[in-house]
Amino acid sequence: MKHVEEINHIGKLERYRPLWRAMLAQTPDATFFQSLDWLLTYWKHFGADKELRVLVGWDGDRPIGILPLVLQTEQTKVGAVRVLTYPLHDWGTFFGPLGPDPAAMLELGMEHLRRGPCDWDLLDLRWVDEDGADEGRTAEIMESSDFEPRRQKWDRAAVVEMDGTWDDYWQARTPKWRESVRRYHRRLEEAGRLEFVRYRPEPGENDPRWDLYDACVAVAEASWQGESTDGTTLCHKSVAPFLRDAHEAAVRTGWLDLCLLKLDGRPIAFAYNYRRGGRVFGLRTGFDPAAAELGPGKVLQYLMFKDGFDRGDKHFDMGVGSLEVKQHWLTSIVTSYRLTCFSSNNVRAQLLRLKRWYVERRFGEEYLAGGSRTKQTA
Repeated sequence: MKHVEEINHIGKLERYRPLWRAMLAQTPDATFFQSLDWLLTYWKHFGADKELRVLVGWDGDRPIGILPLVLQTEQTKVGAVRVLTYPLHDWGTFFGPLGPDPAAMLELGMEHLRRGPCDWDLLDLRWVDEDGADEGRTAEIMESSDFEPRRQKWDRAAVVEMDGTWDDYWQARTPKWRESVRRYHRRLEEAGRLEFVRYRPEPGENDPRWDLYDACVAVAEASWQGESTDGTTLCHKSVAPFLRDAHEAAVRTGWLDLCLLKLDGRPIAFAYNYRRGGRVFGLRTGFDPAAAELGPGKVLQYLMFKDGFDRGDKHFDMGVGSLEVKQHWLTSIVTSYRLTCFSSNNVRAQLLRLKRWYVERRFGEEYLAGGSRTKQTA
């Protein structure tokens, strides 16, 4: 008989580690953000004002999958609302249930939520890969569970599909861009000893290579990121301890992919990524403005993608935002979606539903998609 086990205390998840690892290994296009190590690290730093809702699905004694959710309070123009959503917080592009059949787990999870008490104002499943792995199943399942979701574009990300050869990919870039990158590459090689470092530890390795990580942070601090106030950069004090702990977890589990460009031993550019198999996710990049005239960021990406093709990588998600900067490298742009159900018993939730209907009707769906996350519950 199918049933759901709900875990509400973070300390109880450790006993599910073998199951979580097994389900993650069978999840199509899984990311580091769906790992138990990510969730434990995220919760350690940001879980104090949130409530955990991890649903584990079973068919008798056979596991179906895992649906990680979080209940959190978000401020809106109509007041505070309680939102039940995925625990991603915009760090990645996509999120969803774990297991060999994510749709089956989602269906079981939605039925569990429908039968249980409604302690949320918005059931808001964000970061859905509707055009890709999800194939529209989230919307269908929510509708069949009587949740009546409203669909909305959430954000867009640049992607490099690496299913051909490096020569094919590189020749598909514009001649002007190829010449620009080659020119910068020459300048850097003429300026001194150029070194490209890539660190990809295997699972079980215990050397976090803090020298490489600290070099990335130092470059970030020297760049515009040192003055950034959005709290998402490697060097920002509000997230720096969290990202250091996540780095340690990524090394231990073999999810890390760190790239560093050095000139005469001095770090001048970095790309900090997570990876699984042939799929890579670009978390953060940066370069030293003191070397800006030599194009270190462009050269680093050139060497990183070329090396990725040589290693057999198949997919590189460059992340959301700054699409104009990434346009020369990308092969496609992907869109994430949100599916939102507004509680009929909550006045603020209904006001938000009406507001979104009005904004979409007047300005179109694109107005709410992407951009500032202050719009996330609008």
